[in-house]
Amino acid sequence: MVAEQAAPEAGRARRARRRLSVDARRDELIEAALDLFSRLPPEEISIDDVAEAAGASRALVYHYFGGKQELYLAALRSAAKQLGDLLEAPTEGTSLERLGLSLGRYFRFVEDHATGYLAMVRGGTASGSGEVTEIVEGTRALLLDRISREISTGQPGPVLRVTLRMWMTAVETAALDWLEHRDLPRPQVEALLVDQIVLTLAKAAEMDPELAEALARLAKQESQAKD
Repeated sequence: MVAEQAAPEAGRARRARRRLSVDARRDELIEAALDLFSRLPPEEISIDDVAEAAGASRALVYHYFGGKQELYLAALRSAAKQLGDLLEAPTEGTSLERLGLSLGRYFRFVEDHATGYLAMVRGGTASGSGEVTEIVEGTRALLLDRISREISTGQPGPVLRVTLRMWMTAVETAALDWLEHRDLPRPQVEALLVDQIVLTLAKAAEMDPELAEALARLAKQESQAKD
């Protein structure tokens, strides 16, 4: 009797899976992979694990991705694209206000898409693949470019570049710590990071006259906005 009841159930499940579009089924597999890759190193995850988590067959995963490495790269690209789209540069407010908005969006992504974020950030150290490093570093470069354009209209000089890279590391570390502990309200974490970049840039400006001029212009804009 149980077997008789189970057979129609299985048939309905298979029909439901067939009704998914190619893109929807692919996205479903990527989401399952992101969840696994965010919790375990890639080498500890098999295609069978992903198939089971997605309720799909092993053959179907191979059909869409060819192998585990291709699936891993697709999962990282998906997370990177989501974050990049979300962090499209805001246009409202002063530079500091826009920075605060961007950080707010960043941490909302961290909170709402923790699995994708963890897989992406840890991907650069969890794999020696050049393609993985390229995806992770490409996302960091995009974020740093958007921040540097708030400070300088041209290419950032070495002092600004190093300063922003150090700060981006601090942002990722703070996000990982917040995800693990959540014992500090998210807005306070964001405010700490804004204060940190302001103080760090002020110190860096002592080594770079052009950066000092750029910060002076920004300070004037902030002052005028408050008047």
